[in-house]
Amino acid sequence: MLIDSHAHLDDERFDKDRDEVIKDLSNQGVELVINPGSDVASSVKAVSLANKYKNIYAAVGVHPHDAKTVDDTTLQLLSSLANNEKVVAIGEIGLDYHYDNSPRDIQRKWFVEQIRLAKKLQLPIIIHEREASQDMYNILKQEADNSLTGVLHCYSGSLEMAREYLKMGFYISFAGPVTFKNSRVSKEVAQNIPLDRMLIETDSPYLAPEPKRGKRNEPLNVRYVAAMIAELRGVSFDEIAIATSENVKKLFFIK
Repeated sequence: MLIDSHAHLDDERFDKDRDEVIKDLSNQGVELVINPGSDVASSVKAVSLANKYKNIYAAVGVHPHDAKTVDDTTLQLLSSLANNEKVVAIGEIGLDYHYDNSPRDIQRKWFVEQIRLAKKLQLPIIIHEREASQDMYNILKQEADNSLTGVLHCYSGSLEMAREYLKMGFYISFAGPVTFKNSRVSKEVAQNIPLDRMLIETDSPYLAPEPKRGKRNEPLNVRYVAAMIAELRGVSFDEIAIATSENVKKLFFIK
């Protein structure tokens, strides 16, 4: 059984068939899905889905795109949502310098504040990083201690940087892009990092893998990510499925 460690099933693109998609997962070999929020509204939806379905868990947080909307009240709301037993992380949080939908100093401020909230609540973090590798490294290096763990989701950085994050105690997650023909760097990382620190995901409804590229992504497609990593590492599909599922349960304290 596989685990999709990152999917946005609360997204409006699932409004017409969300129940069917979720109910079909276990029959198709996907045991669990972690559904992170990207703002307060989606975090509320994520918790609601997790409460409704045994095989869905939630994370709550504000994505860097929406960092400009965050204030102290937002953090209080996230903290309150995190009291739910189905909430397993603070996320999706981080830095995005590609779109710059929020000013960079504001992104950094609220990323740090959400990291500190996670440490206070003893929860891992789910990290988004795009074109902000040096600032991301600096912040995580500054905040890293024995109380902080988490995952670099849909990792697109270098093997060298991945090894630095591993030293800090973080996990690395791979999504659909590792299946793309031009994803040389992602493939190199997937081949070389320790299997016991690796997660797999879909980032549904985004980033559908080959051969589903261009279509709405779904948690079932996590099998293509697992298959590619198995091929890259020269191991069986089952070995990747078992290891990455165990890693999710360990990181997010899921029994």
